[in-house]
Amino acid sequence: MKLSFHGADRDVTGSCHLVECAGQRVLIDCGLFQGGREIEEENAAPFGFDAAVIDVVLLTHAHLDHCGRLPLLIKRGFAGEIIATGATHDLARLVMLDAAHLQEEDIRHRAQQTPRQAANDDAAPLYTARDATDSLARFGRTAAYGEPLTLGGAGRATFIDAGHILGSASILLELQETGRRFAVLFSGDLGNAGRPLLRGPATPPHADAVVIETTYGDRLHKPIGPSIEEFYAAVTDTLRRGGNVVIPTFALERAQELLFVLHQGVEQGRLPKTIQVFLDSPMAISAIDVFRQHPEGLDATTARLIADGKDPLSLPGLHLTRDTAASIAINTIKSGAIIMAGAGMCTGGRIRHHLLHNLSRAESSIVFVGYQAERTLGRQIVEGARSVRIFGEDVAVHAQVHTINGLSAHADQAELLAWHRHTGAARTFLTHGEAPTMEAFAAKLSGTRVEMPALGQSFEL
Repeated sequence: MKLSFHGADRDVTGSCHLVECAGQRVLIDCGLFQGGREIEEENAAPFGFDAAVIDVVLLTHAHLDHCGRLPLLIKRGFAGEIIATGATHDLARLVMLDAAHLQEEDIRHRAQQTPRQAANDDAAPLYTARDATDSLARFGRTAAYGEPLTLGGAGRATFIDAGHILGSASILLELQETGRRFAVLFSGDLGNAGRPLLRGPATPPHADAVVIETTYGDRLHKPIGPSIEEFYAAVTDTLRRGGNVVIPTFALERAQELLFVLHQGVEQGRLPKTIQVFLDSPMAISAIDVFRQHPEGLDATTARLIADGKDPLSLPGLHLTRDTAASIAINTIKSGAIIMAGAGMCTGGRIRHHLLHNLSRAESSIVFVGYQAERTLGRQIVEGARSVRIFGEDVAVHAQVHTINGLSAHADQAELLAWHRHTGAARTFLTHGEAPTMEAFAAKLSGTRVEMPALGQSFEL
């Protein structure tokens, strides 16, 4: 039995782990590395294994950094089965098609450069929309929480609610080889309990070894109640100053959660009924329908509201912006608007246009409600850059910048430690975190052998 690591190793994106047992090869996630332009080389590089010999992929959830290289895996020869929850399947379809579209759009943009630049730029998309569509045919069995699925001679897999985004799962692999049994539990991304819309992470089962994410392994979140109050205060203060509120928004979960919080704010009189909210993300808009189709992944209160026809994801001044012309028109609005757009780390997408028009305005606010990875535009702004570069322009940062980590979809240090204690694991592999964060989290663990794998490193189980 062997476990090897091929992404999100001392980093927070590109999750990809390989288990080899009883002649079978099981891949846990195949995500995209995210960050600056230099990340393109990491995504195009060899996986560190032969895609054609992988038997099955178990997908923890639909975020791009967990599913974004699946079309490339298939392009390079994978012909096995992808197993995920029903909600993850539906959301991954949106995510992969959107990623392909953005890559193709980026290549077209580069082709419009000067002839000399274009001639020297041999870039091609990592995969096309056709590749993304072809990958959907590889999805096979649908996993239900708590129901084991056989993986041939290697053993079985059980998906457990991770409470991170709709359909997200931790995955327990119960392996068997030559009479030996071994249980390894992959956390996937664990949710921050008590947030709107979703249940918190389920209590994990016992395992011999655990592969656990450490995104916020070095800090505690502010409680959700005060975080929502902080969000309302940032919005009302910005409206009072006559500016816009720009929110870099992850299309899955964060966008829907913020709509719920805004809906509650209007219902409770915390925000004016006349407030204008622009959800400028075709993928986030499509994801709203997926939420309505999968009540099994929602908390009881939200599921009941939807069943009773009381949509908690709508509000009077909500504008769903799908086409480009409508998105461009938003930038003529100078005050009174809440603008939610992706990408959540400002690495691309429509959010860059809204930042271009609002970052230099002292009356506006940029509100970050999610993790900003190293080497991203979002990280530069959060860390206090006085000027950033967008579309080749130097843009001064005069807008107020708010970081509200209590709305994070990731568990904090205390929640990660509590989850880990329940597993009783004798061996722990730390992933999906920056190295200093991992070291801080490792120092809090006891009674377990801790590993911090490097990219490409393998271990005997």
